[in-house]
Amino acid sequence: MTSPATHEPDVTVRVFTQRFSSTPRGARLARRLALHQLDRWRIPYGSETSDTAALLVAELAANAVTHGRVPGRDFELTLAHTPGRLLRIDVSDTRGERRPAAVAPGLLDEGGRGLLLVGALASRWAVLDRVPVGKTVRAELDLGPGSRRTAPVPDV
Repeated sequence: MTSPATHEPDVTVRVFTQRFSSTPRGARLARRLALHQLDRWRIPYGSETSDTAALLVAELAANAVTHGRVPGRDFELTLAHTPGRLLRIDVSDTRGERRPAAVAPGLLDEGGRGLLLVGALASRWAVLDRVPVGKTVRAELDLGPGSRRTAPVPDV
C-alpha cells in the first residue's frame, strides 16, 4: 500500500520496550529478550543482523549496569524496527553524567573498548539526554539495500 500524497510505501515501525534490573543478570536477560523479539520480527537467530544486534545490546546493557547504575533504579531497553530500513537500539539509564566519547584504550588496559566496538558495528550511534533524568545510548543499524548488513556472507 502506498501513501497517495508521496507515492511511498506506508511504513510500520515495531517497538519493544522493557525495563531490567541494573545487574549483570538484567544485562544478560536484556540480550536474550532482544534476540527473541528480533526473531519474532523475522530477523532470525544467527543472521548477521541478529548477531550484530546481540553484540550491541550486550555492550550497551553491560555499560548501563557497570557505569550507569543508580542503586534501586532499572535500565531500559527499547528496540524499534522499521522492516527493510532500520533497527534502532536504545539503552537508557538514570545516571546523568555522560562518559567521554570512545577513546582508544592503552594496550594493557583491561577495559574501555566497548564504545569502540559499538562504533565499529553500528551504522550510527549517539549519547542522548533522557527526560526527566539520565541518558540514552542509541545505536542504529541500516537494513536497506546497499547497507553493509544486507550483503550475504559468503560460504567459506
